[in-house]
Amino acid sequence: MFNGMPERGPSHRARLFEAEWVERFTFVSLRSFVLIWALVIPAVAITAWLVAPTWWAVPLALVGVVGWTFTEYSLHRYLFHLEPRSDFLKRMVYVIHGNHHSHPNDPLRNLMPMIVSLPASALIWLGLTALIGPEAVWIFLGFIVGYVAYDLVHFACHQRPMKGRIANALKVHHMRHHHLKVEGNYAITGIIWDRVFATRISSARKA
Repeated sequence: MFNGMPERGPSHRARLFEAEWVERFTFVSLRSFVLIWALVIPAVAITAWLVAPTWWAVPLALVGVVGWTFTEYSLHRYLFHLEPRSDFLKRMVYVIHGNHHSHPNDPLRNLMPMIVSLPASALIWLGLTALIGPEAVWIFLGFIVGYVAYDLVHFACHQRPMKGRIANALKVHHMRHHHLKVEGNYAITGIIWDRVFATRISSARKA
């Protein structure tokens, strides 16, 4: 079904850190990812129901999902593709995201490492609660559901054929970012944002 640029074949793994024990924290398998989030998401949902039962649960969760899609787009566009001048920041950007463009097919780096995603999620939960109150847990629930969906779609874009109209459209969208023009198609799941901010790559020709 995929009709964009073809995905590259198996690639060697990029080495990010000299220390082996640190390097191991940059890997995460699909099985581990699914297992951990399959425990975390229900735990957050139960917590939400216990601390902030409300008829607004579903709308608040949807706000969180939409909030994630905008966050996904913004991080990818403005942080992951930052072009700093200093060697230190260039190194940081490579560790965060540049290595993925160098080795896009590495299955152990197509998902966000837990050492990043879990602490970041906890900080987001605390921040939302401080700003909004207990009901923020529903927004957070939608936010992390959106995040997990994003990471699974991203993994599938690189590791699965993704047949079907919607799945194939998502894969084409992301593969054009990798193989045609990195300054565009920043969204993975919330691809509407590339239309809103005029960063959509609309054809298979290089710009």
